[in-house]
Amino acid sequence: MLTSITEGILCCLTGKSGGVVLPVESSDSRPADGFEFVEVKPGRVLRVRHVLPERPAVSQHPAQLGSSVHCKRKITVYRNGQLVIENLGDVLHAEILQCPDGDVEPCGTVEVELADYANAPSSPDPKPTPPLPASDQQRPAPPPRRRRRKPKRTLLIDSERHISSCKGTHPDVALFFIHGVGGSLDIWGRQLDFFSRLGYEVIAPDLAGHGASTAPQIAAAYTFYALAEDLRAIFKRYARKRNILIGHSYGVSFCTFLAHEYPEQVHKVVMINGGGPTALEPSLCSIFQLPSCVLHCLSPCLAWSFLKAGFARQGAKEKQLLKEGNAFNVSPFVLRAMMSGQYWPEGDEVYHAELTAPILLVHGLHDKFVPMDEDQRMAEILLFAFLKVIEEGSHMVMMECPETVNTLLHEFFLWEPDVSGKDPVSKATAGRTPTDTANETAEKQAGETGTPKASKAPNK
Repeated sequence: MLTSITEGILCCLTGKSGGVVLPVESSDSRPADGFEFVEVKPGRVLRVRHVLPERPAVSQHPAQLGSSVHCKRKITVYRNGQLVIENLGDVLHAEILQCPDGDVEPCGTVEVELADYANAPSSPDPKPTPPLPASDQQRPAPPPRRRRRKPKRTLLIDSERHISSCKGTHPDVALFFIHGVGGSLDIWGRQLDFFSRLGYEVIAPDLAGHGASTAPQIAAAYTFYALAEDLRAIFKRYARKRNILIGHSYGVSFCTFLAHEYPEQVHKVVMINGGGPTALEPSLCSIFQLPSCVLHCLSPCLAWSFLKAGFARQGAKEKQLLKEGNAFNVSPFVLRAMMSGQYWPEGDEVYHAELTAPILLVHGLHDKFVPMDEDQRMAEILLFAFLKVIEEGSHMVMMECPETVNTLLHEFFLWEPDVSGKDPVSKATAGRTPTDTANETAEKQAGETGTPKASKAPNK
């Protein structure tokens, strides 16, 4: 603590911030196998962990891969800020992905279905006029006509989307893991190891100023748009035909950006504690608006606050997880620039409502950074969204409950929608849920590759 205060005073006197240029050393003591350094711009180098396991190619007939879903919705925005979404195509109302019953990490789930706005009025109901007194010779007055307000803009989405199961043995599948503010690719350690062992190609970058990536000295290098262009370069470099994006906290915004920019290549998205579908705007009254030297003095307090708010429990295990994951181990300058650069006015509810990829929302029940109602609102706005709440987890749920998160993610990767209910002839499969499909697919994969089957738990 005294050392941090002394360094902070020197920082204020000299006008220089320690640890601004050089990246933080990685705490990973393993060999550098799978780590690459990619220059996204001149002098801007990101560390990327890229694992491409040796896997036998499995050829399947195209008719056996997934189902086609009609994505059609009308989004109307009125001048008073009202947003009306009408789902005109297929809407997936189903419970998927059960958390496993296990002695290691027992957990419960809460399901929030996608709200159906098909019967929503196109404008608010005006105040009704009082009815006239009825008599034998007088007919009842007709209902008053609704006064339609002129919409500010109207968007129509009409497309067919092919949603299929993504196995590690498929050579056209790649998983992208994107961390948030103060993190690094090391926070995904358990997920990267798990899915690479299953045969998946995994890609996880360090954002600029985080982990072992370079840390530029200008604040403009850490705006949302600058970081989004970095991730666009990483995505274009490693993308396959079917890509799955997994984001945590601030990283969810970048997943949304990539899914919106590349709808044909982004097959599915996972959002972990990402918050609501609101446009990003930095807070002017935040503690992160203080000078970097002051933040340097307060760094022990900030690290303790992050430990208390980011984990459901604050013991030796959680402190070790922070150390191993290189979490919240960035310079005060980078931290201040990241928080001040979160300006993304385009990422509002309409922007999120335009997404057609299936999205899994994972929320830690004890998260003190992201309230539950924000992820619930996200589930209502998105077209195909499934919300899962892990009772034992908090903001860093993928580090606290890795087995539970890995199982949820894996079953979501294997899941494909069952559209047989549309066909009246197929009565035998009309009662199937996507959970059954995911587990049957997992059992089939276990027979092909020898990997463990995904656990199936009773409904809670």
